[in-house]
This record gives sequence, C-alpha cells and structure tokens, in this order.
Amino acid sequence: MTESPHPLLPPTTPVLRLDAGVLQVGGADGGTGLRVSPAGPAVAALLRRLDGRRSQRALRGDATADGLPGQVVDDLLAGLRAAGLVHDLAATDLLATDPGPAAGARAAAELPAAVPGREDGGRWRARRQSAVVVEGANRVGTPLAAVLAASGVGRVHVRDRGTTAAGDAIVGGASAADEGRPRSLAAADAVRRASPLTDLRPLPPDTAPDLVVLTRPWAAVDPLSAAWQRAGTPHLVATVRQQTGVVGPFVLPGVSSCLHCAEAWRRDDDPSWPRLAAQLAAVDADPGGSTITCLFTALTAAVQVLAHLDGSGQPATVDATLEVGPPGHLPRLRRWPPHPSCGCVRQVQGGGDRDRGHWAGD
Repeated sequence: MTESPHPLLPPTTPVLRLDAGVLQVGGADGGTGLRVSPAGPAVAALLRRLDGRRSQRALRGDATADGLPGQVVDDLLAGLRAAGLVHDLAATDLLATDPGPAAGARAAAELPAAVPGREDGGRWRARRQSAVVVEGANRVGTPLAAVLAASGVGRVHVRDRGTTAAGDAIVGGASAADEGRPRSLAAADAVRRASPLTDLRPLPPDTAPDLVVLTRPWAAVDPLSAAWQRAGTPHLVATVRQQTGVVGPFVLPGVSSCLHCAEAWRRDDDPSWPRLAAQLAAVDADPGGSTITCLFTALTAAVQVLAHLDGSGQPATVDATLEVGPPGHLPRLRRWPPHPSCGCVRQVQGGGDRDRGHWAGD
C-alpha cells in the first residue's frame, strides 16, 4: 500500500441493496463480492466517494463528519481490499491522468487494470510516459495503435507512406470513408477517436521509442528490423500471414532472440528458405485475414506491449510467437530461442531445447 492511498472502487462494480441494512458490493455473476452490514446512508455515501481521487485520510474525515466512526471506515476499506474490489492509486497515477471530466471518465475505466502490480504503484504513469511506434497503418497496426492509446499509452505514432485502400477498412481502424487518404492520417484519426488526447507526433530524431511494433507480414527481412536491433530498441512483430495471426517474437536486443534467429531456424529446416523469404519480402503485402483474425492479432499484441511497458512481467512472446487463426482462434505458443550462429545474445546455449518445430504443450 502507498503512504497515502487513494482507494478506487471501479465505477462498473455493482453496489446492490439486499435490504434496508445490507449492501452487497460486487459478487455478481459468480465474481468476488462483499456484504456490508449495517449499511446505512453514510456507508452508501462512502462507497460513492471511492473514486480514486480522494485520499483515505480525506475519506475518513468526510465519513466521520457524516457520523460514521473512523474504525468502521478502516474496516470497510480493509474488507474491500481483501476481496480485491478496491485498488489503491498512487499520487503518480493521479498526476498522469489527463485533465477534464471526459478524459477522467475514460481513465477510470482503464485504471483498475493498469494500477496493480508495480512496487512503486506507478503502472499507469509508466503507460502515460511511454512512446510506441507502430510500423504499418494496416488492418492490424491501426486498431493496435487505437487500443494502446485507449489503454493509456501517452504517445503512439503510426508510420506508413501508403494510401488507404478499400480493403484497409476495419473495426477500430480505417473507415470506408478513408479510401484514398494517406494511411498515416487515417490511422491518426482512428487513434484520436479512441483517445483524443494521445500524442500522435513522431519522436525527435535523437529520441528512441520505448517499443516498436512491426506489422508487415515478413518483418524479419525488413531493413527496419535490423536498424531497431542495432539501436537496442525493443520491437515486436504483430501481423497476419494468409489466415494466421502471428504475434512475436518480442525482441529485447542483447537479451532475447532476434528476428533473424527465427529465420536461421527456418533455414536449418529448409535450406531454400532464404530464397523463398526474399520473394515474400519483395511484395509490398499487407496483413490479410478476416476481421476477427486481424483484431485478435492486434489485441494479443496489445497485451504483450502493455506487459512490457507496465513492467508486470516478461511478455509471453519473448523467444516465441503466439499464432492464432480460424476456426477456433485459440492462441498457440511456438518457441524461437536464440540461434547458435546469430550472436545476438551474449552467450547462447545449445539448440537442443529450441522446440522451433513444435508447439508448446504438444
């Protein structure tokens, strides 16, 4: 708990009255709940004040003024915390929240998922201070950028020099009305619709992003991927190849396998792969696939990006890919460990456990 916690009861949490003296907080549809008794008007007023903007000290003072003993306030908050119904915001989270009632309402929906897990309590602040570059304003890249912006990432820049085609339209991305417009502008409008206050500007030349997402189908042979590797910038592949969504590998330069490691494993399996890969990369193709596959890919990638930015744990796609596709769209994990011939990681262990030809769990 922080020194001055600001308790937040998410506005979507049901607060239901069972009778004149009993309130139930949460507990709908099998979820965790807490029954509070006695629960008169002062308790109901206290629950309404748990908006994350008042400190526990201020809440205690207001409740005492309403005639509720301070110990009752402490016990109620302790019970709500034990049930996982209340989240304690830190001052850094509050400072990182955009001003204004509309922005505050959007942030309130995201904060419960973004707050827990960091020792400094500043997971939301970390998102607000992060910058992500999405390479490719296509049917994966644009919805992904919009989701990241809506999830609190402060700066999201989508790069693409192409023109929006009719087939680029997708839920959460470019619209049918964008046909013929520059794709970068269509992507910027999609991000603004999701989060009007997100910074869409490109980063200054001397500033590296926190993460780059590569959304073209064969990013490993794209010169951009090698440039990000040399710069030491974390990068992630998120694309659709034919009807299969592919998220990963998530590359942490110098720590994890790089994109060329996966290419080397493919070459080991099929010596003709480099010639095939060159032909695949020569075509300026964009992710195909159904709307569901593209959106599933974008959402899966967003989970990986936020895990990295939040510092909540290593993304599942480090040294691996998550692949999804019809009919079930159930993600499957495929391992791509460092290749002994690559040298991208300081010390590469032998390839005996690489599993590059097997699905995890098979």
